[in-house]
Amino acid sequence: MRTFRPIAFLVIASSLLFGFAAARTSVLAQGGSNDLDWQTFRPDGEEFTIVMPKDPKTESDKEPYHKMELNTNLYLSATAHGPVFAVVSLSGIKSNPAMYTELERLNSYVDAFKNWFPAKVRGKGAVAKLTLVGEKTLNGNQGREYRVVIGDLSGSAQVYATRKRFYAVVVLNTKKDDALSEQFLGSFYLPEKVTRPAANATIAETQAASGTADGAKPAKREPVDDAQRADAATPSDAGGQPKPGDPAPDPKAKPGQRAPISAGVLNGKALYLPRPDYPSGVDASGTVVVQVIIDEQGNVINAKAISGPPALQQVCVNAALQARFSPTSLMGEPVKVSGVITYNFVR
Repeated sequence: MRTFRPIAFLVIASSLLFGFAAARTSVLAQGGSNDLDWQTFRPDGEEFTIVMPKDPKTESDKEPYHKMELNTNLYLSATAHGPVFAVVSLSGIKSNPAMYTELERLNSYVDAFKNWFPAKVRGKGAVAKLTLVGEKTLNGNQGREYRVVIGDLSGSAQVYATRKRFYAVVVLNTKKDDALSEQFLGSFYLPEKVTRPAANATIAETQAASGTADGAKPAKREPVDDAQRADAATPSDAGGQPKPGDPAPDPKAKPGQRAPISAGVLNGKALYLPRPDYPSGVDASGTVVVQVIIDEQGNVINAKAISGPPALQQVCVNAALQARFSPTSLMGEPVKVSGVITYNFVR
């Protein structure tokens, strides 16, 4: 019996080691964060602090954006098949309430981020699809949260605008890992926003209303919308029909004139939204989607039904043409808006 004891011990030890290795392999295969070396990261010259994988790749450059030039900083930790962690820092669009609102400034930064960032994680030609989740604030800094899809990667981005910079905190993966996303996004920190004195705000509002600041006329900037290019970059639905929210052709547009910005579903934004008359002699129900163009004064100048029961489409178009909206301006300039109005008919 003594002769076999060492052999039995070796068999047991081998089994334990094999089981431990198999268990560790399983954990790594599940994409857990145990194999990542995390650190508290705050680059020189930046306002943020975050906990992210150690020694991220850093890249600084300049990027043309319309008639401006943005300073870009990228802090990226990524592997070919693992999660992608990134913080994007942009600057170049100064805070100027006399010319445009902070929301318009944030929209412009999001638009620039959406067109610049995808190539950094999936190469030239990559396209990002951003879906708004909701508004966010961090220590008084205005922001938003988006769902993001870039090729085979999907995840979340939280964006914030401070007085000096724009930050996008992004986590992407080839598979869902909510715990890892929350760990990364939840560690992002910005200092408390310093509110300007009320007197300065009143002066800025007065200057904006008169169209001048320090006696100078406001410079025109190319207005952008944070959903416009995301919608335009996504193929239309099968059959060649436009998706709800895609810009519709403007029959009054002149060559070279700026296209309307996309604003998605407009029902909740209307000042006046009449109900369509149910046509007599018709037995139909369902949802009709009408695509509209709103001019700079808030009037609907074009309406076209793009889906729904055919017998109900014309009455919905007639109702949509009577709707009224508040005028929209971006960067201090009035703009047209494209979107959809939905009408639900229940038996």
